[in-house]
Amino acid sequence: MSQTPTTSRPLVVAAIMASMSMIAIEATIVATAMPQIAADLGELRYYSWVFASFLLTQTAMTVVFGKLSDLYGRKPMVLFGIAVFLIGSILAGYAWSMTSMIVFRLIQGVGAGAIQPVVMTIIADLFPGRERGKVQGWLASVWAISAVLGPMVGALIIHRLSWAWIFWMNIPVGIAAAWGFIKYLHETPKRKESSIDFLGAALFTATVAAAMIALTDAGTTDHVRAWSAAGAFVIFLGLFLLQERRAADPMISFSLWGRRPIAAVNGAMVFGSMCIMGLTTFLPMYVQGVMHRTPVVAGLALTMVMLGWPVGSVIAARMFPRYGLRRMLIIGSLLVPMGVFVFIFLKPDSSALLAGFGSLVIGFGMGFMGVCSLVLVQEIVEPNERGAATGSNLFARNLGSTMGATLLGAVFNYGLAHTSGIAAVTSEQLKQVLENSAGAAATSGPVQQAMHQSLHITFYAMLVVSVLVVVLMLLIPPVPLAESRARAKAPADAASNAAH
Repeated sequence: MSQTPTTSRPLVVAAIMASMSMIAIEATIVATAMPQIAADLGELRYYSWVFASFLLTQTAMTVVFGKLSDLYGRKPMVLFGIAVFLIGSILAGYAWSMTSMIVFRLIQGVGAGAIQPVVMTIIADLFPGRERGKVQGWLASVWAISAVLGPMVGALIIHRLSWAWIFWMNIPVGIAAAWGFIKYLHETPKRKESSIDFLGAALFTATVAAAMIALTDAGTTDHVRAWSAAGAFVIFLGLFLLQERRAADPMISFSLWGRRPIAAVNGAMVFGSMCIMGLTTFLPMYVQGVMHRTPVVAGLALTMVMLGWPVGSVIAARMFPRYGLRRMLIIGSLLVPMGVFVFIFLKPDSSALLAGFGSLVIGFGMGFMGVCSLVLVQEIVEPNERGAATGSNLFARNLGSTMGATLLGAVFNYGLAHTSGIAAVTSEQLKQVLENSAGAAATSGPVQQAMHQSLHITFYAMLVVSVLVVVLMLLIPPVPLAESRARAKAPADAASNAAH
């Protein structure tokens, strides 16, 4: 990116932080408000789809918009992403059913899929490596602040205004971010000859959507649609793999993922992100629907994961040069099942502090894993592969979040339909409990027990997934940071000598 005298790096960073805050706050404010939104819109079996739909299009579009920004410039792509995100936010506020909410969240996900990879690339364009860590720390603070403000603002909006303002509050932030990019980011994009794997992105979206439908309908009476969706999943998956093998610039590079360290660390991040999405989706439901606490308390319990994450990232960033990336990754992976294990002991009369503690431990673990996994995949590849390696790690995280919402949502739906000694819970009964989450214990005993059982089944599924995180991290071979830096530095030194 070519800077002009009018380009202001601090103000561009401010615009980046504003645009990222819209995505960051989604993790807590929507999760905090979802029990009330679901109670209002109904169709509780699609509860997890509201999260999965956003992540589905965000994941599919991440690689596409990263490549489009190389072709047409960073500014047009990030402005397009902000515009699409705001359109989706406005429409989500007008949602009249869970189905319409899911569609509008899909639109929001397209915008997020454009914003996130492009702003990360802008940072890489504007700042040399020695300064980039400080900027990444500022971005981590955005997630931490959003984690604190999200539940409080969400609870305030729910009690004082319509839940639609959960989405409409993005409008002034998005406009301010767009203005910052327009006025202070100046670039001279160089067009590159490259092919965009649009077909791969479309097939990936269709594959995950078919899996979502099949898993959502599993265990219901609609066996025809469930099996039809399962068949469509197999077909789309086969076509997607075929397309990725023949595409000139595939959405997923099999040669890159074929390297053991990258495959292991990215696989671990897939499962780790599944746990985070399960936590984000179902912990507020347990705290509100089973423990009968207020949305504020539920939001604060969830907030702890977002506080632990940046703190864990800072600690890991300071420790891995001394103790090694592999050791930090294993420590982080062990913290995730430790945090999930806490949820197994939750009961209707448990303290919300226990839920918050488990959330905090998981946040620490993901903080360790997040920063170290990104450094690992960037350091073990050649400089000309660093962008693809970074994209693969981001793709793995988004894919895990998407699959986590889908798979764990299916486990939750199965639990509701097969609770032992209790009649299957209907959507109307669950809706009534969520509408009266605080102080409803006297009137919702059977439904509360059914939710307790089904959510505990979901927590056990999360525990199994978290153990897989540890297994995959143990498969990472030792990669001394000094050697990886030397390998990365050698081509640069050779190029410098040739230039002289």
